[in-house]
Amino acid sequence: MSSSSPTPGTNQSWGGRFSEPTDAFVERFTASVDFDQRLALQDIQGSIAHATMLARVGVLTDAERDAIVTGLTEIRGEIERGEFQWSVKLEDVHMNIEARLTDKIGITGKKLHTGRSRNDQVATDIRLFLRDEIDVVEAELKRLREGLIELAEREADTIMPGFTHLQTAQPVTFGHHLLAWQEMLARDHERLLDCRKRVNVMPLGAAALAGTTYPIDRHVTAELLGFERPAENSLDAVSDRDFAIEFTSFASILLMHLSRMSEELVLWTSAQFDFIDLPDRFCTGSSIMPQKKNPDVPELVRGKTGRVYGHLMGLLTLMKSQPLAYNKDNQEDKEPLFDTLDTVRDCLKAFADMVPAIEARKESMYEAARRGFSTATDLADYLVRRGVAFRDAHEIVGQSVAFGLREKKDLSEMSLDELRQFSDVIDDDVFEVLTLEGSVAARNHIGGTAPDQVRAAAQRARDALAALGR
Repeated sequence: MSSSSPTPGTNQSWGGRFSEPTDAFVERFTASVDFDQRLALQDIQGSIAHATMLARVGVLTDAERDAIVTGLTEIRGEIERGEFQWSVKLEDVHMNIEARLTDKIGITGKKLHTGRSRNDQVATDIRLFLRDEIDVVEAELKRLREGLIELAEREADTIMPGFTHLQTAQPVTFGHHLLAWQEMLARDHERLLDCRKRVNVMPLGAAALAGTTYPIDRHVTAELLGFERPAENSLDAVSDRDFAIEFTSFASILLMHLSRMSEELVLWTSAQFDFIDLPDRFCTGSSIMPQKKNPDVPELVRGKTGRVYGHLMGLLTLMKSQPLAYNKDNQEDKEPLFDTLDTVRDCLKAFADMVPAIEARKESMYEAARRGFSTATDLADYLVRRGVAFRDAHEIVGQSVAFGLREKKDLSEMSLDELRQFSDVIDDDVFEVLTLEGSVAARNHIGGTAPDQVRAAAQRARDALAALGR
C-alpha cells in the first residue's frame, strides 16, 4: 500500500491521516446521512454551479465540467426515482453523492471538491434548502391570509361579543375579529420575507474556514445559484446558523398566533359557545360517545406549537457556546430545522384549507352579545355626550347593570322609566345606542368594528397582500 492510500475501512475523503478504521458505533453515531439526504437535490444544484464556476476560471476543463454535470444530473435522476443507494459508511449526503459520481465518471469526480470544503458545502445546501422551503411556506401563508380576508368580508355584518378576560366586553363584528387574526399573520408574513433575505447569502467559497488559494469567482457561483451575494467573511459563513434560528423564531411566533386562533376555534365549536361550525372533514368523532364532533385540527396545531418552541430553544442552545469556526455540533441543526419546516407547512396547509369553510352560527353569536350587557360602554358614552362626567357616567351604568342582573334584563330591554331612575338626562333616543347594530355601526373609523370599516379594511389587506408579490 502506498503511503498516500487511506487505511482500509476508513472514509476515502479523509482516511489518509488515520491508522485504524472508525469504530462501528462511532461511525453510526457521527453519520448524518439518514437525515441530511433531504439536502440531496440542493447538494447537486450547488455542485453543478461550483463545477461551472471552476471551468470558467480555468481550474477545470470544459470536458471535465461536462462530465461532472452529466454525472450529477444522472445521480439526481437516481435519487428522484428512489434508486440511489445511501451508505452510512460515507457519513453524509455530500460524500455519498461524490462517491457515486466518482464511480460513474472516474477520477474527474474527485476534482469536483477542488476549492471547497464540506463546511461551506453544507452551509450552502442548508440555505438553498431553506430558501426553497420558505417559498412553499410563504405560499401557504398567503393562501391562509386570502381565506381569512374573504371570510371577514362575508361576515362583515355578523355581530358577536368581543371579549376581554374571556368576559363579554363590547359587541364587535365577526369580520372584525377575523381581520385581527389577519393582522397577526400579516406581520408574520413580513418576518418571513425579511428572514428570506438573510438566508439568501452564499457561503460557498469560504472553504473550510479561511477561503481557498484557487482563483475562484464567488460572484459567478452566487449568480448561478440565485443568491443575492456571497457571504463577506469565511469564518462566519461556515460556522453560524443564525439564519436557521431566525426561521425557527419566525415559526414560533407564527405558531403562537395559530395556537391563539386554534384556542378560539376550539372554544367556539363547543356547545357552550356554539359560535361556529367546522366541516366534518376537519374533525373526528369519539370511540365511545357517538354525539361527539372533536375539533382535532385546531387542537393539533395548538399542540404542535410547543414542539416548534422546543426546536427554537434547541437551536439557540446548540450555538450558544461554539467557538469559531465550524464544529461538529452543527450537525445537530438539521433535524430540528427540518421538523420545524414540516410542522409549519402542514399547520398552514390545514388552516388554509379549513378557515374559508368556517360557518358562523349568527344567531348564537348575536344572542351571546345581547346577553352580556355589551352595550354598557355605549350607554356611558351617551351620558357623557349629555354632559355627565365620565366617572359619574360609569357609576350610573354600573347601577343600571346591577338592576338588569336582578331583573334579568339587558340594557336594551329596559323601559325608558327604568333607565331614567338612574339618570334623568336619559331620553328615548338612548335606544339608538343600546342596540347591538347601533353599537358596532358607531365605531365607524379606521380600525373600528363597523361593517363598512371591516369591508374597507379587508380591501386594504387584499391590496397589501397583492403588493407583496410584486
